[in-house]
Amino acid sequence: MAANHLYYGDNLDILSRYIKDEAVDLIYLDPPFKSNQDYNVLFTEQNGSRSKAQIKAFEDTWQWDEGAAESYEKVVERGGSVSQALQAFRQLLGENDMMAYLSMMAPRLAELRRVLKPSGSIYLHCDSTASAHLRLLMDAVFGPNNFRNEIIWHYRRWTSRAKRFQRLHDVILFYTKGKQYYFKTLIIPYTKGSIKRKKQGVLHRFKRGEEPVLVSDRKIQSAGVPENDVWQIPFVAPSAKERLGYPTQKPEALLERVIKASSNQGDTVLDPFCGCGTTIAVAQALGRKWIGIDITPLAIALIKHRLMSAFGEEVQYEVVGEPVSLPDAKMLASQDPFHFQCWVLGLLGARPVEPKKGADKGIDGRVYFHDDSTRVTKQIIFSVKSGHVSVKDIRELAAVVAREKAQIGVFITLRTPTKSMKSEAASCGFYESPWGKRYPRLQILTTSEILDGKGIKYPPSGQVNVTFKKAQRANKDKPTKSGSLFSL
Repeated sequence: MAANHLYYGDNLDILSRYIKDEAVDLIYLDPPFKSNQDYNVLFTEQNGSRSKAQIKAFEDTWQWDEGAAESYEKVVERGGSVSQALQAFRQLLGENDMMAYLSMMAPRLAELRRVLKPSGSIYLHCDSTASAHLRLLMDAVFGPNNFRNEIIWHYRRWTSRAKRFQRLHDVILFYTKGKQYYFKTLIIPYTKGSIKRKKQGVLHRFKRGEEPVLVSDRKIQSAGVPENDVWQIPFVAPSAKERLGYPTQKPEALLERVIKASSNQGDTVLDPFCGCGTTIAVAQALGRKWIGIDITPLAIALIKHRLMSAFGEEVQYEVVGEPVSLPDAKMLASQDPFHFQCWVLGLLGARPVEPKKGADKGIDGRVYFHDDSTRVTKQIIFSVKSGHVSVKDIRELAAVVAREKAQIGVFITLRTPTKSMKSEAASCGFYESPWGKRYPRLQILTTSEILDGKGIKYPPSGQVNVTFKKAQRANKDKPTKSGSLFSL
């Protein structure tokens, strides 16, 4: 059984069903709050706009409704400090989005405490919107005596004018499960200028007669000062090599600092809201085992692509919760057609798009590729159907392919296509690549065929697919830009 696991589903259900008591050494989480913000948006469209299709999975997640009220009641009925905290919050806040958020977070935090080892640590990442509320909730779950730090992540980025001070920091709440916990002191190395001044005797951190040493010597004595609770780490800029197109993507340097401080090689790191997989990628690079959970099939698809780009065959893991058979796929389609669509497109490396009136009507997904020296972006258009299908669907896709001037169209069906559908597709001819190879212009794939490993016929995807931005190849010997921190 693989040491690393990627789970698709609601983290509350996944934690209770799959993760054993005291199985995790370190937890990092960055839970979404408002569905109308950019949380869990994994990429932007070609025109720079965020993809509305990706937000759909989180619509209504944090609104006070029947589900939030039920969650609140379950927590309150269990009694204890968490119950008391939620009752106090409701008296103070009433029934609103923040109360729904806290009611949904409380049982998840309780589950995270259960799976955390006695020596384990948890880092909860949030912004000023909910940090004060979450601090009190964390006190109730983990105990105020187990609070260790309020870490300020300070960054610089372009902001709009407003009648307030510019918001350029996030908060990370660091708690442990108990008094005896694992922790490594991180050292900020002295700059060359500081070392020069030390040699000149300007600074007095050294004992008399003691010589400073360079960081490259890997010596602790006199090499730097302990890291503090304000972390100056650059925001992941849109042009950064690390950027994968996920608007709230956190820098790898930030996760490297967390993981190095509170875990050792071979320890298990858990991220229950893993998004584009930064925690997972950094844990893998640092030799940790990992568990990632996300509720969107888009996230799972992107993480798999990221791991392959960064580590190749070196990384071994098991995906749990995705459909693995035709009955599974049918069940997902009946429960949530949108998730079915995202999942099956993800198997083919395609990006879902939000159906729109007008120009994008009839397009469920796209794959972009380059196959000539001009670097002109070419595309494959997808149409996904989980219900009844007919030759009319093929004709409609052919019209969309022509309208969009796409090179290839792919029709994905959960049901078996008819002979007339296959004939209509064959009549659409071929796309001939500059390399001289011909590919059917309109292709039909059943879900069963995709599960069996059949893919799209087009120029080799390993060479030409540019649908998702590739992660940088991992280099275990090269530290992240932010810092050359090392541990004591």
